[in-house]
Amino acid sequence: MKSTADFFLFCAGADASILEKCPTDRNKYMGIGATVFFTGVLAFFSSGYALYTVFDSYLMAVAFGLVWGLMIFNLDRYIVMSMKSRGKWWRDALVAFPRMVMAVLLAVVISKPLELKIFDKEIRAELVQMEQEVFKKQEDKVKERYTGQIADLRSQIDVLKADIAQKTAARDSLALAAIQEADGTGGSRHKNLGPIYHTKKAAADHAQTELDALIALHRPAILQKEQAIQQLESTSQGDISSLDRGRYDGLAARIEALSRLSNTSLAIFYASLFITLLFIAVETAPILVKLISSRSPYDYVLHQEEHVYEMAHLEKTSLLRNSVQNKVKIDTEVGTYRAEAQIEMEKAAIDREKGVAVSF
Repeated sequence: MKSTADFFLFCAGADASILEKCPTDRNKYMGIGATVFFTGVLAFFSSGYALYTVFDSYLMAVAFGLVWGLMIFNLDRYIVMSMKSRGKWWRDALVAFPRMVMAVLLAVVISKPLELKIFDKEIRAELVQMEQEVFKKQEDKVKERYTGQIADLRSQIDVLKADIAQKTAARDSLALAAIQEADGTGGSRHKNLGPIYHTKKAAADHAQTELDALIALHRPAILQKEQAIQQLESTSQGDISSLDRGRYDGLAARIEALSRLSNTSLAIFYASLFITLLFIAVETAPILVKLISSRSPYDYVLHQEEHVYEMAHLEKTSLLRNSVQNKVKIDTEVGTYRAEAQIEMEKAAIDREKGVAVSF
């Protein structure tokens, strides 16, 4: 039990020697340390699941998940350990603000992969629909490459068939006129095979000859273009069959699926939001506890020891600064005096030289 308590105190970043002087704070820092530890554990599972969806390997997921969990644990421990209560709420709040921002960011990062696991069944169903949409888009892009050519060939076929249809309609009209002239239901209204009938019959035969010639001319072109269309459609189907049909279940796809589910389902949206808020609450709990708690004996003792080191450092640096300043002052004044004395000596020597020169 003692080793567990010491481990949680280590997680909280508490100084054991100081806690020995204020044992009433042990439970407080054990709770903070336990929260930091379990946040790291959740980070391990969260990153492990996320990385498994990327690598599809338990070994890689565990290895990278362990590294990520330890990193989050170390960050949380440092954030909590670096917060010190000084008795002024506004100063403590200012110091805690960047740490709160970091804690919220870590909570969001940790919570998202766990949300993916919690809504795994719903996400899988949504992924099936997204997969079909992706495949449909891929097929449409392949078909677009051939649609223009096929449409152009079909329009050419339609023009050729329209010419044949027009010529067929003209032939049928002339043939009908000849028949009606022969049976007396049209034309001259006389039932006979006279010259008028023969004229109309000749016109109908001529139209049939022109139709046969037109069909003989257009039929090969129509067949060729229909074969070209079949070839293009076959090539299009071959390209579609060769498309990659791999599973659409990567990490980004799962996040997108969860986003779509949140947009379409109010229940999933609120559930996802509350899970994120829960992780934010857990992640920021140690900081909030230290922020809203009044100064405890641990804070006073810690501040006292830090103040002792601070004053000792100030004394040492002050003495060193004064010593250096005095040495500089002495060296400066002595140097100045020596320079002035040297100048006087030089002047006296010059004056003596001038006196000797005048006497001569």
